[in-house]
Amino acid sequence: MKSVLVLGGGFDQIALINELKTRGYRTILADYLSNPPAKQCADYHYQISTLDVQSIKIIAEKERVCFVCTACTDQALLTVAKVSEDLKLPTYISYKTALDVTNKCYMKAQLTKYNVLTSKYMSKNNENIDNLGELQFPLVVKPADCNSSKGVKKVYDKDQLRLCLKEALSMSRSKTAIVEEFVRGKEISADFYVEEDKVVFLSATSSVKINNDKIFTIVQSFYPAVSSSQEIEITNIAKSICKAFNLKNTPLLIQFLEQEGKFYVIEFSARMGGGTKYKLIQTLTDVNIMSKYVDLILGDKPKIESIARNVKYASLTYIYCSPGRIRNYVGFTDLMAESVISDYFFYKTPGMEITKVETSSDRAAGYLITAETLTDLYNKEKKADSMLAIINECGEDMMLHNVLNYE
Repeated sequence: MKSVLVLGGGFDQIALINELKTRGYRTILADYLSNPPAKQCADYHYQISTLDVQSIKIIAEKERVCFVCTACTDQALLTVAKVSEDLKLPTYISYKTALDVTNKCYMKAQLTKYNVLTSKYMSKNNENIDNLGELQFPLVVKPADCNSSKGVKKVYDKDQLRLCLKEALSMSRSKTAIVEEFVRGKEISADFYVEEDKVVFLSATSSVKINNDKIFTIVQSFYPAVSSSQEIEITNIAKSICKAFNLKNTPLLIQFLEQEGKFYVIEFSARMGGGTKYKLIQTLTDVNIMSKYVDLILGDKPKIESIARNVKYASLTYIYCSPGRIRNYVGFTDLMAESVISDYFFYKTPGMEITKVETSSDRAAGYLITAETLTDLYNKEKKADSMLAIINECGEDMMLHNVLNYE
């Protein structure tokens, strides 16, 4: 049986592993956790960081894998490309392209060069903030190359900037960071698929943030987010990005900020969106994007023949918790049986510890709701919030409730 090495053991990788297994592959998982969610589906698990290129290369050679892959994550994509090129294994993305689309400093420079609207910024490789040029507070500081919004902070003065810049530089693999002006507006996450030179729009959702003015934790993806004319506009921006970075035959995720009718590109990646966006895309469009993605990494050039638009309203809500260790989940199956929620996802396995509420990697679970009217959607969300619970070792509910504002 042919083997494949999958990097990352989160919930999204479960769908990737299951799809590979239906194609007859033995799946080897690499993840730094001892019991990641995808471990239950993989044939074998190595407890190793996906960023440890040398160790991943050794495992790939030892297991004689046909290829190395990942899904729905940025930095592991860089490891996939590097190991694949070194071992002459097939991959849809070159190491150079992976570097280009996972380093925010290079990304911002290219966007500016190709006249793609983005916020004013400055690249930093040290903690010196004496000269900020034309940048005006508030500013956003982010590591050049990290997953899950780690180290991304909003700052209002030089004291905060100095502290957050030091943190961002320490978290960056390349020891570089971006300091950019904060653009206030509606944040939109858009998924596309690129077929050679054709850019296919799949879906767009608005990102609802937690009520905290210093961090950017997403608590919900809401559909619909753009009009038909805006869909055309952001697709044209996607085409410009593909030209600037020579992207072909790849999924494409772009994060925008819409301000007064203008779309600013925050960042993008040659991958599907995380946080179970593959499931949301399939619900909204009938396109099994994970299956298409596996076609791609197996060497095919999949095409998307048709896109349905059957759902009027949908929300993918992410659940966060107060600190503690998860014992079990309550209410999810009941709500699905009552058709209140369409699906649910456990990003953390029982026994895992929650320590903070800052980035997408801190999510404990999520659930998907669809509805014909906005009122119906809100009613379902309220019922879900009241019935769900995540129980800690002391038997207490550690789930954070009433996070969403329905006004």
